[in-house]
Amino acid sequence: MPSDVRAARPAFLGIERSLTGRRWAARLADDRPALAIAQRHGLPDAICRLLAAREIALDHVPDFLDPTLRKFLPDPSHLKDMDAAVARLASAVQRAEKIVVFGDYDVDGATSAALLLRFFRRVGADIGVYIPDRRKEGYGPNAPALLRLRAEGAAVAITVDCGITAFEPLAEARRAGLDMIVIDHHMAEMALPEAVAIVDPNRIDETSPHKQLAAVGVAFLLAVGVNRVLRTAGWYNGTRSEPDLRQWLDLVALGTVCDVVPLTGVNRALVRQGLKVMAERGNPGLAALADVARLREPPGAYHLGFMLGPRVNAGGRVGQADLGARLLASDDPHEVSALALRLDEFNAERRAIEREVLEQAIARIEGLYGPDRRGLPAALLVESEGWHVGVIGIVASRLVERYGRPAFVIGMDGGVGKGSGRSVKGVDLGAAVIAARQTGLLINGGGHAMAAGLTVARESLPDLARFLDQRVAPQLGAAPPVRELGIDAALSPAAATQELVDLIERAGPFGAGNALPRFALPSVRVSYAQPVGEGHVRCSLVGGERGRIDAIAFRAGQTPLGPALLDPARPILHVAGALRIDRYGGRDSARLQIDDAAPATGSVLA
Repeated sequence: MPSDVRAARPAFLGIERSLTGRRWAARLADDRPALAIAQRHGLPDAICRLLAAREIALDHVPDFLDPTLRKFLPDPSHLKDMDAAVARLASAVQRAEKIVVFGDYDVDGATSAALLLRFFRRVGADIGVYIPDRRKEGYGPNAPALLRLRAEGAAVAITVDCGITAFEPLAEARRAGLDMIVIDHHMAEMALPEAVAIVDPNRIDETSPHKQLAAVGVAFLLAVGVNRVLRTAGWYNGTRSEPDLRQWLDLVALGTVCDVVPLTGVNRALVRQGLKVMAERGNPGLAALADVARLREPPGAYHLGFMLGPRVNAGGRVGQADLGARLLASDDPHEVSALALRLDEFNAERRAIEREVLEQAIARIEGLYGPDRRGLPAALLVESEGWHVGVIGIVASRLVERYGRPAFVIGMDGGVGKGSGRSVKGVDLGAAVIAARQTGLLINGGGHAMAAGLTVARESLPDLARFLDQRVAPQLGAAPPVRELGIDAALSPAAATQELVDLIERAGPFGAGNALPRFALPSVRVSYAQPVGEGHVRCSLVGGERGRIDAIAFRAGQTPLGPALLDPARPILHVAGALRIDRYGGRDSARLQIDDAAPATGSVLA
């Protein structure tokens, strides 16, 4: 964010530097839109402020609070090549041709593959799936695998969450007589690979306004389109009933949340409705995964992103690549139970590997630039021999959180490295990687605005680092980025009620593009605190009028926040965090998840 834009956001409660080193920034700089929403819709001030901060127009407030697919789901045919893809697949179903889904190994890929498997099985198609091994085959379609699928009888292959830059593999597949359909959402180049159809909202020539769709969202639109054509053709008759596609929205929600695409527009509607479907536990694999994750409450976007998604991902990262897709596509209770347990074990292994790689990456960065981070480049690039490629994307995300700028983490294997990058808002990482590949600095690479992957020769690393730094610096801004904590409104503990949280949840789901609402509790005192778990702090906060709220600060023990909350002197603090419903013990109550705090200098308890 450029320095002039940062300066335009007032410091909330005057906090320029909190206990965790962040500036508290008011998400809403002008009160007038919030007042207008309050007058028109009669909502509480805190809700009006968060809606105004997200620039929700007066007339759109009802649809925002109740997003329906009838209102937001577009006609699949509006996407380029969708009709060609639908026609070929409907023909394959009717002619009993073998179809294979070629998926990616992350959550978006696994959910896309599982959704299409379930749909095509349900309509009576001959359908299979292939998920490449991350370490042996790398990312995306590869010619040997596609040719093997053709030799085994496949007539059509659908790539999901990959394929948009797979020029050579798709050309070889087509020469072998395999009809290719690409279902992707990553950034495309001007040229497109050879295929019967390439459906990607981020094609350069695409005019769709829905560029934020995850691959699983595009796959869902594909299923809608094929279903419509089969219906028109009379495929559904007395012996074959038409499926209700809404039953698979739980998969769409999981893939959309975990791919960190903006939760706006159609994505938000898909996730909101998908969470309702998931709460019904109709997918045996998701239900088994929720059980091993000890999820005891109706799922929200947080649970998908931090409890279920990492376990689905774990198979592709450190285990067996196809486990996630198999889990989500299976109805066998014994199989899904075993797969969920294996994924849970792989996830524990992944966390241990991730911690080790992260510690090494931080040590390398701060060894080069020191604890004051002087001279830190606009785009971080850190590499090492033997880093597990299954965790480099997660480690890149942790570096972005720590340093506030895009980061690439590369695991080297001799002379070649495989890397994963994560970005910050305003920096298009996918475009930077594609430009680097076109310049000849990469063996392969692609992605979207917030995430990208690459393959690079060791000798190209210095030039690549300079190229990315020069490319990213103008987007990041000349001034060093200030770590900010966005605040929607101030609340007293007494005002943080369950009823308010219920209203806040109607503005969800929250994630990329629809930031989790965060509130400041000014001048409160910690009346009780104790450390719990691995560095967490559980406490109670009190304000004036005998108001009280229970709270928890995760991983606070590793920052100055923990000691401040545990201070036996009980100083008065400004505390910031997100409100959630605590369902512990069967009783629902509001709880604050603390993100930060600052000394309330000169304040008395309100």
